[in-house]
Amino acid sequence: MHNYDTVSEAVNDLKKRGFDNDFNLEGNCLVCNTQKFNHDQFEITETYRFEGDSDPADEAVVYAIESHSGTKGLLVNGYGYQSNPVGDAIARKLNTQHQ
Repeated sequence: MHNYDTVSEAVNDLKKRGFDNDFNLEGNCLVCNTQKFNHDQFEITETYRFEGDSDPADEAVVYAIESHSGTKGLLVNGYGYQSNPVGDAIARKLNTQHQ
């Protein structure tokens, strides 16, 4: 596991290591380009949590994700009140991976 000081440092290095797609949360699935992935169609390979020194808006989690079909990419999400609303199955998977 790598250590990063900033979200941008993590994103840049992970992209160099092949996680070059962008995943987004949409209800109870992840979306990448035109593909949708349910919670059982991907694995979270690495997780990095960043906490702001004084501003809660600076808090984020970077997930390195690989789908079972081979799509590799990143999901960057705030946490706490900054996090995106998601379905239960996705929320459980994301929460389990970054604790």
